[in-house]
Amino acid sequence: MMDIPATLAQSIQTAGDQSGLDAACKRLLSEKIILAWIMKGCLSEYTNMDISQIAADYIEGSPQISTVTVHPDTQPSRIQGQNTEDSTMTEGTVTYDIRFHAIAPSSGEMIRLFINVEAQNSFYPGYPIVKRAIYSCSRMISSQYGTEFANSHYDDIKKVYSIWICQNPPLSWANSINRYFLCEESICGSATETPQNYDLLTAIIIGLDSSGSSSKSKLIDLLSLLLSNSIHPDEKLHRLESDFQISTTQQIESEVTTMCNLGAGIAATAAAQGLQQGVEQATLDSIKALCQNLVISVPEALQLLNISETDWPKYLEQLT
Repeated sequence: MMDIPATLAQSIQTAGDQSGLDAACKRLLSEKIILAWIMKGCLSEYTNMDISQIAADYIEGSPQISTVTVHPDTQPSRIQGQNTEDSTMTEGTVTYDIRFHAIAPSSGEMIRLFINVEAQNSFYPGYPIVKRAIYSCSRMISSQYGTEFANSHYDDIKKVYSIWICQNPPLSWANSINRYFLCEESICGSATETPQNYDLLTAIIIGLDSSGSSSKSKLIDLLSLLLSNSIHPDEKLHRLESDFQISTTQQIESEVTTMCNLGAGIAATAAAQGLQQGVEQATLDSIKALCQNLVISVPEALQLLNISETDWPKYLEQLT
């Protein structure tokens, strides 16, 4: 069985804190053993490789997690150091959640891959995620100028991947892994190009399933388990060992009481927010009904309902 490093265990133990949930998700995804699962499950270069070997030998350097500080380690299991920002004078700054280099075996040589992994909570953030993924790929390629290649040495461009893990996709996208890449189509004649000269960018969208049901993909099951904020940390660690053969290297001092309090606090906060939203919606409905039935203005309706003037702006903004 594969060992799960102490940093991963600590991340799982603290992932229940809603205020730090996004950062905890990134820390979990940045563990080399988890990245190895992602690489094996999504990247054709690693399909037939052992996960332990990928984690140990093919994840290169020390990349970085967004703006989250990563604790130093003598033998770090979590990726750390590479700059996650791309900046240009005309296009602004793009920040990647996780970014690192990997080495992929090919015929007789080693190819360096640029891979970034993004955790996405909303499947509809105001734009198609696949377009953002392709844009990320494009930026990762263009950012290689001056570092990986210069002048006209385009043969030195390295392949890039942009992997988006969507935690709350619509049902049609749950339990799915989609790949988008460049391919060759011969329109006339029989000429062919070497794939490594055009197969330079791949976007991958992974849709998880928050219901907890198992999928046909071990990778999706693993990611759904890791990124769930409704499963107790102890259960996560148990299932990592029983379902994915990842065992802990140390006895974790469980803070069950603390985690239960955090879970109760998160649930209470969510319930309070839901109640407040319900009250506000009912008030909006009442204001609309008064304005329509009595043919009065919104401020007059607010006065009739004895709504505090400090709350007027939020209702006026939604109704005018």
